[in-house]
Amino acid sequence: MAKIKSICVYCGSKTGRNDSFVPLARELGELLADNNIRLVYGGGSIGLMGIIARAVMEGNGEVTGVIPGHLEDLEVGEKNLTDKFVVGNMHERKRMMFDHSDAFVILPGSIGTLDETIEMITWKQLQLHDKPIILLNTDNYWNPFLDMLDHIVEQEFMTDYTLSLFEVISSLDELLPLLSKLPEPQIDPKNTLF
Repeated sequence: MAKIKSICVYCGSKTGRNDSFVPLARELGELLADNNIRLVYGGGSIGLMGIIARAVMEGNGEVTGVIPGHLEDLEVGEKNLTDKFVVGNMHERKRMMFDHSDAFVILPGSIGTLDETIEMITWKQLQLHDKPIILLNTDNYWNPFLDMLDHIVEQEFMTDYTLSLFEVISSLDELLPLLSKLPEPQIDPKNTLF
């Protein structure tokens, strides 16, 4: 696979009740900085979002934040980023984050994280892109989501093919080795996405 230069991380704007999620976000930020991989994220300074961004910046890494104007105050936009884009709406935010990313990693989060994750899987299912999507299932956080997808397959609204469009790992140690083994994307999103 071609070297991953940027990873979009979807995660919560809260830290959650599980004590392992804060160090997980910090360790992922450190991992990205140590490997010269740019973080692309939603631009906020609170929750897991803020923790990972600050960890990358403290490690002298690069961070691109993309935040809609109406969330700039609500999510307390992070100030000290390499690049920060304030966009008009959520659709612009998701598209710009997609455009700046070579892969996607999903940490624990809420419905916004689910929305972003499902949209990237849907775009991949529609063959609009073939970038890696990796669900980090720390402490089985995403098991109910994975069970729901299995239920959808069982009910014949989708096939097992959809489940092959993303990878699930349980440990951060698996991330870079997995990315190095995945095939290089072949689809040029500029020719497929509006």
